[in-house]
Amino acid sequence: MIPRLLQGLLADWGVVAPPNGAQDSGQKKLLAQPQQAQDAPEYRAETVVFRHPAAQRQLVLGGVLVAYALQRVRRRSIGFVVDAEGLTVRAPAGVALAEIEHALHGKAGWIVRKLHEVRVLQQRREAGRIAWVHGAQLPYLGAPLLLRLGVSQGARVRLVECGDERALQLALPHEAAAQQARAQVQAWFQRQARSHFTARLEHFAPQLEVRWQRLSLSSARTRWGSASADGSIRLNWRLLHYTPALIDYVVVHELAHLREMNHSPRFWRIVEGVLPDYAMRRQQLRAQPAPLWD
Repeated sequence: MIPRLLQGLLADWGVVAPPNGAQDSGQKKLLAQPQQAQDAPEYRAETVVFRHPAAQRQLVLGGVLVAYALQRVRRRSIGFVVDAEGLTVRAPAGVALAEIEHALHGKAGWIVRKLHEVRVLQQRREAGRIAWVHGAQLPYLGAPLLLRLGVSQGARVRLVECGDERALQLALPHEAAAQQARAQVQAWFQRQARSHFTARLEHFAPQLEVRWQRLSLSSARTRWGSASADGSIRLNWRLLHYTPALIDYVVVHELAHLREMNHSPRFWRIVEGVLPDYAMRRQQLRAQPAPLWD
């Protein structure tokens, strides 16, 4: 028999039940706490999904669900492409799915980071979509350009500068359709682009000791320029959204290809010889998506 006083003390310590089955409410709460602490907390993770529109397979990479498009191609190794649509995996026909997934897990950090970067870029580009109405703004040579409809006289499109404000006046009524305004502005942008690019090509070609033969304009969404061995240069007219310094980087980049048709260390040394800060300009260009026109 345990003495009544000792039995009460042991009950307080949780070793035995209190005498006569009596339980103090405070004691009950104290004894119940360890059991509650052992209960597994409910876990609710935020769902992050990257899904390619042509996805056939999916897996979790770094806590993120990635649905990817798998292409069987004639190549020796597994390759990964991340773009606005998502992740595309290109693998030889004979490579097992287990080996492909092993390679995906090995590159999980890079893949998820690139998918996030592309998504943020797309969101920023969407936020910058141009509204083709009176009073809208769009960037021109790195500064805001105001659209004004119904006030142009003479020329269909006219650039007006007043202090720090620049406006593009269109010979269209305020209620004009967006397609009409966009067409006029695009034609004007392309004329300005050809003039600006030609001047910069003429400026940098002697410094690079090359001769360019022909300039054509591109409307590509993701590629800013290209160069051919015959001296042809192709530049995206949308570059006119950016500052002259960033346009110069693309011009020099393409002219440098007339000496080195690759992206070898020698190529980058050629670019650096003309633009010592090319890496900073390149990064700035990548970080600033051009606004959407449609």
